[in-house]
Amino acid sequence: MDKLAEGFLWYIAFLFSTTLHEASHALAAYKLGDRTAYEGGQLTLDPIPHMKREPIGTILVPIISFLIGGWMIGWASVPYDPHWAYNHPDSSAKMSAAGPAANLLLAILAALAIRAGLIAGVFFPPDTIDYTHVIEATQTGIFATLASFINVFFSLNLLLFIFNLLPIPPLDGSGVVPLFLTEQRAQRYMEFIHNPAFSFIGIVIAWNVFDYVYDPLHLMFINMLFYPYTRYH
Repeated sequence: MDKLAEGFLWYIAFLFSTTLHEASHALAAYKLGDRTAYEGGQLTLDPIPHMKREPIGTILVPIISFLIGGWMIGWASVPYDPHWAYNHPDSSAKMSAAGPAANLLLAILAALAIRAGLIAGVFFPPDTIDYTHVIEATQTGIFATLASFINVFFSLNLLLFIFNLLPIPPLDGSGVVPLFLTEQRAQRYMEFIHNPAFSFIGIVIAWNVFDYVYDPLHLMFINMLFYPYTRYH
């Protein structure tokens, strides 16, 4: 596939997945009592407000990462009231979980599309798989383009789901921890992780441990997806 066309498919998948992730955070916060993101215009599937809030994470970094590595990564964010989060740690944790849950839903939808394509005979499992090569099309043209998009959409959303659930600040997984604590302990925990220094240190740690977490989980999901057609090792 032409590099420009491949980059376009990647960016569409990235932008939609990231926008839904952040809009899900905003919706959960709104439903649970924090109107900050709603009033800031972030409770929307329109990517423009999210791009305006984080132009580096939604435009510059994805393009650079694709040009360097052939895949895209980036970030966006929605505002929230830290006082609301502190006073309602259980609700704050549910808000944190909403973003990764949205990516899991998109990965499942992509998986259902893959299964449907396998049953219909338009997709087939390749001899080997990697992050951007999960299925192949039996025909060229529209089916090949669709397979390329689903490859990206499935793996990208699986990556966003797993990466964001790492329990390391500032990732969403660290915000989910209060669900398993008493209110008093949750508030002490939130005070501890909101040290600004943890954001940089946490990202460095997360990137260093991510491959050890993602690779076996990706393989497990792939084998579940293609059962009983084939099995990868």
